[in-house]
Amino acid sequence: MSTSAAKDIVQEPITTKDAVLETGASVIQEFQPVNNICAHLNAYHIYADDPSRVVEAQHYCTHISKDVRQCIIYDSPEKNARLIGVEYMITPRLYEELPPDERKLWHSHVFEVKSGQLIMPQPSTSLTPAKVWEQAELKEMEEVIGLYGKTYHLWQVDRGDAVPLGSPKLMMSFTHPTEGFEKVVTDRDKRYGVNHEEKARARAYIPEPKIHPDADNWDHRKQA
Repeated sequence: MSTSAAKDIVQEPITTKDAVLETGASVIQEFQPVNNICAHLNAYHIYADDPSRVVEAQHYCTHISKDVRQCIIYDSPEKNARLIGVEYMITPRLYEELPPDERKLWHSHVFEVKSGQLIMPQPSTSLTPAKVWEQAELKEMEEVIGLYGKTYHLWQVDRGDAVPLGSPKLMMSFTHPTEGFEKVVTDRDKRYGVNHEEKARARAYIPEPKIHPDADNWDHRKQA
């Protein structure tokens, strides 16, 4: 099957029968794992094997324990968003217990937080005052800044794949400002009505933890 044919099939709307079945299932079933999601975070991932490729990632996260979080990653916050990956987040004390080769698969969140890249989007329908929402976001950032994340994307939507193809791809995060970083974050800011530079200034008080030398292994500056 050609790529264009696959795209045509994927874009076909669901049938009335499927819609009725979905509605019925939502009434009689429980979705406890999904209902346990407690945070929506927006940020960007880069491919570990090709840092020039950048993907916007909508994280919907759950606390498994005080040391472990898990996030489902979608390509948008819309109803029919594509599930493109997963991210696990762990505390430094757990990260340090991992074997050295395993630690190299994980990335830090320090730059994501301090640069204002990582945000907790406020829904347009939210009645929460902006100042209250901003304080809630700051509290979330205080927690996330010290965590290490391990992320795999299953669907390479940035290259136009109609369905998930190939093996999972290890992803990392930005660790320093680049031209690519400024471009994607500025574009995101416009769409969400936020300003990452203002957020960076608001987060200046958050202590910057030391990053373990095994993390962010894609960043070849560390090896120079």
